Amino acid sequence: MRNLIQHCLIQKEHFFQWPTSQFTEQPTLRPAAVLLPLVERPQGITVILTRRTEHLQNHGGQICFPGGTYDATQDENPIATALRETMEEIGLPPESVEVAGFLESFQTGTGFLIVPVVGFVKPDFKLQLDPFEVAEAFEVPLDFVFNPDNHQQRVIVVHNVKRSYYQFNYEHWMIWGATAGILINFYQRLSNKKITASEIGNSLSLR
Repeated sequence: MRNLIQHCLIQKEHFFQWPTSQFTEQPTLRPAAVLLPLVERPQGITVILTRRTEHLQNHGGQICFPGGTYDATQDENPIATALRETMEEIGLPPESVEVAGFLESFQTGTGFLIVPVVGFVKPDFKLQLDPFEVAEAFEVPLDFVFNPDNHQQRVIVVHNVKRSYYQFNYEHWMIWGATAGILINFYQRLSNKKITASEIGNSLSLR
């Protein structure tokens, strides 16, 4: 599974610097990056997710990846953003993460353009959650994420406009919105449903 994941990702040597041309063309978008921390457990690979605290203004109480917005004073590229925010939120140091590559960027309805960075984490880590931002952290098996039977598609009406989104229900957690969308993109990339030359080219054109 590890080799397949590494083969299907957009590779590290192609990552772009901040800011990208897409942010220049759409200045209302806020650049952000998240980490998909993949844990190599004996029983299979899992991904670490967090639940944000309820009081946060953006996506409070929702399930998400560790990550956050670009900081021009600290971050050279999306990898730097993802690793810095992951350290701040869940206490996972950058040296514990082996970055493998990234997925295509994901635009949210709340005005963020997210670059998902994928990295492998050895299972002997210990997390230290920031209680202001993170209510809890947990792991979801990739076998669950990659099972199409668990992919639920929903429709919501926002300002009289219908919008569809994906949702996963894992144990007592509801995973939806951008997090579920990024997981679906991950699944589709590995299952070879969306890998085309033009699609990869569009992702890399953000440099």
